[in-house]
Amino acid sequence: MATGVVVRFDGDRGYGFIEPDDGGEDVFIHASALEEEVKSHLRIGKRVHFKTLEGERGRKAFDVQIINGDIPEKIATSTPSSTRSISERDDTCDVLTAQEFQHEVTELILEVVPELTGAQIVAVRRSLSKFAEEHGWVDG
Repeated sequence: MATGVVVRFDGDRGYGFIEPDDGGEDVFIHASALEEEVKSHLRIGKRVHFKTLEGERGRKAFDVQIINGDIPEKIATSTPSSTRSISERDDTCDVLTAQEFQHEVTELILEVVPELTGAQIVAVRRSLSKFAEEHGWVDG
């Protein structure tokens, strides 16, 4: 069973993504594959155990279980700013952290083109993140 961190989950839309601890592409989560208790407690930053299967559009998570009380340091230190959109922030910054940039890009992609697959979103996000790093728009 793999472990990872929920980097996005929208209960209203019924899907999200897990960043696996062992690296690689983010794994798609669909609400239909979640037990009700897990679904009601799944949030950005939650650590989870999960299994994967290869779907038509990339890896999908199933048998997702929340790891109680365990939030990794990299999420815990950035949660206050990364869970708010840039427009909601009360501080002004010219450079985002890489995690904040990826979060904002993912939200924008899902809002503008919700029919993209998880693999397509990850590919676009990766390319934009590389471009942003090359231009100094994000802190490595």
